[in-house]
Amino acid sequence: MFDTVVVATDGSDSVKRAVDVALDLADRFDAEVHALSVIDASEVDASPQQLRSELRTALETTADAALATVEERADRAVQTATREGRPAAEICEYAREVDADVVATGTRGRHGENRLLLGSVAERIVRTSPVPVLTVRQLDPAGDGDDGDELAVSG
Repeated sequence: MFDTVVVATDGSDSVKRAVDVALDLADRFDAEVHALSVIDASEVDASPQQLRSELRTALETTADAALATVEERADRAVQTATREGRPAAEICEYAREVDADVVATGTRGRHGENRLLLGSVAERIVRTSPVPVLTVRQLDPAGDGDDGDELAVSG
């Protein structure tokens, strides 16, 4: 059912559970794992010219660390890639290139009226992905009883 799982990661807290869930899914189906981190080109372009090189280097370092975390947590080989561009577009393009069966991504847990919002990147991935998307909400650190232990799969 799942031969290739793509994990989109930026190393943020909202992605940590998505990495664990994606790796568990890959283990259950003996699937190939691809980890992708995208450097947001618009973030670099919006910064002052004199800071762009330093910002790009910092974002590359963060991307490398995020990918290394996936590799460390996996009990199988992980193919890693870093792209630069619009994150949702790059993730969807990568999924096409590797013939992914599912893309896993994290999303921040929302409450109240905002509970259906996934976050701009996750929402764009869900809307434009050529394959099903597994969104994993981070756990609620407030401990208010809503553990955020929900998964959503679109596709």
